[in-house]
Amino acid sequence: MRFSWLLLLAAVLLSGCNRNKQEAIILAVDGDKAVSVDPTIAISKYEQALALDPTNHHIRYKLAKAQKKREKWAKVAATLAQATESAPTYANYWKERGFALEMIARKKASEKAAAYKDSIEPYKKCIEHDPNMAECYHRLGIAYLWSDDEQQAMQYFNKALEIRPNRLDHYYPLALLYLNLDYLDQAEKLLQAAVQMSKVERKVGKFDDPKKQKLAELRAKIQAAADKKHVHDVHTLRGLLYRDRGDIDKMVQAFEAAEKADKSDPASLFNLGMAYGKLKPPKKEQALQKLKGFSARACRSKKAKIYKSQCEQAQSMMQRLRGPGT
Repeated sequence: MRFSWLLLLAAVLLSGCNRNKQEAIILAVDGDKAVSVDPTIAISKYEQALALDPTNHHIRYKLAKAQKKREKWAKVAATLAQATESAPTYANYWKERGFALEMIARKKASEKAAAYKDSIEPYKKCIEHDPNMAECYHRLGIAYLWSDDEQQAMQYFNKALEIRPNRLDHYYPLALLYLNLDYLDQAEKLLQAAVQMSKVERKVGKFDDPKKQKLAELRAKIQAAADKKHVHDVHTLRGLLYRDRGDIDKMVQAFEAAEKADKSDPASLFNLGMAYGKLKPPKKEQALQKLKGFSARACRSKKAKIYKSQCEQAQSMMQRLRGPGT
């Protein structure tokens, strides 16, 4: 990043551009240095740079990214609206603007459907200028889902997976939509594909530059941690699918796989404990162990209200498994 900015600065100096543009780039470089440490300082540097060179959409995009770190979504959306006016063919600008509008919609207590519709156009513009950007198809699917257009949501979710089938986080919303629409066969097929994809080894590229190599390895670790959570979610949906079908054995296997993938979610203990309790005959000891663990982690925690229904079900199941008078 630093090298690219130095090249740009050299180009500006050689081209004889005015002093304001030169100073704007210097300020933007200072913003780049600060952004990971203190986004507020970076925002100030980028704003100063834009005051000197308001036509520089690259700096405006950097400002939006710094504002994003502070979760100033209205400002991000406004900054990117200006960036897309200056550079309408930059798909990434449209994607980030759509995401900012989506974040604004998420925080609305009412009229969410109308608010989510605001993000549809930017995501469509993103696709228009880069038809291979899977993330824009996926997020457009989410926007349509919240706008109560399930068919459009399904179409764009499928397109995202067609372009990037290795994105495990793209399977869950589509599979959940299939389940909600009672398309059980499609849901099962999709979840099985996700399980197979999760088994494909992700390889880290080799770089001569040690810094690039270290960055690639760090990104791989972050992705692996995210994938673990996505695999957990996929197996959990499989368990719910088999529960709805009345296939208790497959339900247990799916919930066991979910817990193995990610042990941090107390819901895994609940799902597995309830599944063991529903076996014929039930696995009493295993069920009680899981449900006790769930109760300790969820029902007596600060988030107990969130798990109220599950806590009541867990208590009822433990009472039944222990028998009368216990």
